[in-house]
Amino acid sequence: MDVKNKLYKNQGIHVITTLFTVEQGITKVLLIKRKNEPFLGDWVLTGGALYNNEDLETGALRELKEKTGIEGIEIKQFKAFGRVNRSPVMRMVAIGFIGIIDSKRVNILRETENTSNADWFPINKIPPLGYDHEEILYDALIELRKQIVKSNILKSLFPDGVTLPELQKTYEAILNKKFDRRNFRKKILNLDLIEDTNRSDKFEGNKPAKVYKFKNTIEDKDIF
Repeated sequence: MDVKNKLYKNQGIHVITTLFTVEQGITKVLLIKRKNEPFLGDWVLTGGALYNNEDLETGALRELKEKTGIEGIEIKQFKAFGRVNRSPVMRMVAIGFIGIIDSKRVNILRETENTSNADWFPINKIPPLGYDHEEILYDALIELRKQIVKSNILKSLFPDGVTLPELQKTYEAILNKKFDRRNFRKKILNLDLIEDTNRSDKFEGNKPAKVYKFKNTIEDKDIF
């Protein structure tokens, strides 16, 4: 590599996190509104430019904290986005991350130095997004659907445990499909993804149901 070659210069890295939640059976994503150019006033996914002394995930978590106040969560890197003109400022390659959390457990900063608002949006009611963030969101949703059927990523959404009716509704919301209650229960329990907490709770006013929690370590496996 010839570091003096002009084709290597004026490039940077964006770290972009698509953060999901599920509220009452509705899948939502966290968006922030930009306060500065480019794309002043536009809604975007949470992220920004990586510092040259940061690892990718470190930068993504820093941006998330700076622009929403959210910290201490798990995110997963899933894809790079590298169209030459995706940023009007300079060549910026975006590294995408996804995460999912319980929105009731976090307080979002509505305004920061670089943002004028932040909110959760249903994925079927997304406003026009700046940069190429509509593409990133689309691919992030596909990745989330892959992750929830082969890993314990939903553990972050239910850190204190979950009833099977609530878990089924969450899978249905994210995957956009319905499952037979008895078949869903049988499959989830047989896959050894969750364990009984010896507690019970009500979901949507129904009779008390057992509360389960995701195991800390599980093998990746196809659930559906």
